[in-house]
Amino acid sequence: MNSPRRIVSLVPSSTESVCALGAGDRLVGCTRYCTEPAVMPVDVVRVGGTKNPSLEAIARLEPDLVLANAEENRLEDIDWLQRRTDVLVQTPRTVPEAADALRSLASRLGGTNTVAPLLLRIEAQLTAAEVESLDRPPLRVFYAIWKKPWMSIGSDTFVHDVLRRCGAENVCADAAARYPEVSLAEVCEAGVDAVLLPSEPWEFGARDREELAASGTFGDAAIALCDGRDFCWHGVRMANGLGRVTDLVGMLQRARRGRG
Repeated sequence: MNSPRRIVSLVPSSTESVCALGAGDRLVGCTRYCTEPAVMPVDVVRVGGTKNPSLEAIARLEPDLVLANAEENRLEDIDWLQRRTDVLVQTPRTVPEAADALRSLASRLGGTNTVAPLLLRIEAQLTAAEVESLDRPPLRVFYAIWKKPWMSIGSDTFVHDVLRRCGAENVCADAAARYPEVSLAEVCEAGVDAVLLPSEPWEFGARDREELAASGTFGDAAIALCDGRDFCWHGVRMANGLGRVTDLVGMLQRARRGRG
């Protein structure tokens, strides 16, 4: 199979990976949510959002490969594109699946040598996280993804697996839905050591943290802002993001012990 020469990415983490794997010069289109790399290759066309891309704009770019994700993109859009061009759909729900997806993407792009050190770094960070978790109990975490209404993540999600492997216990893991609506009072009753407020998909900020702390809902549990990309972006982000998540979990765990 020939390597693609004209790529459209509808997945922010895949856009970052394409560029990190040395194929940024082949990227002709991406979404407005594709924020990495900070300096995008010249002449890349923004084709809309992940949920509402302009299919006509994508078609005009004449891509020979479109990168998609079954959670971030609408299935009807993926189907429309698959009838017209090659579409690589990658929807990993665990870190190992994401590593395999990155390897597959690199193979399609002809970047097998480039991806090897990234995969080794991902494996090293997983090992380091496992070692650090040996001498401490899991940090019980409420990870919020939305505020109106409040929503979290169940066990069958990539974010859950990142948390688990980096030393945290997801207090909403047993929810029936993959992305359940939750009552803060009920979550609190489950026993929460820390609340994580990520930068996406809901962009939590200092005001949200201050309001939640002032409410007293979670008592003395830590309430921390975090970069959502480290938790939910698969691809090359994992090569450093997993380490940052492990460091954050460790810091919150040490702070909890200090309060005790």
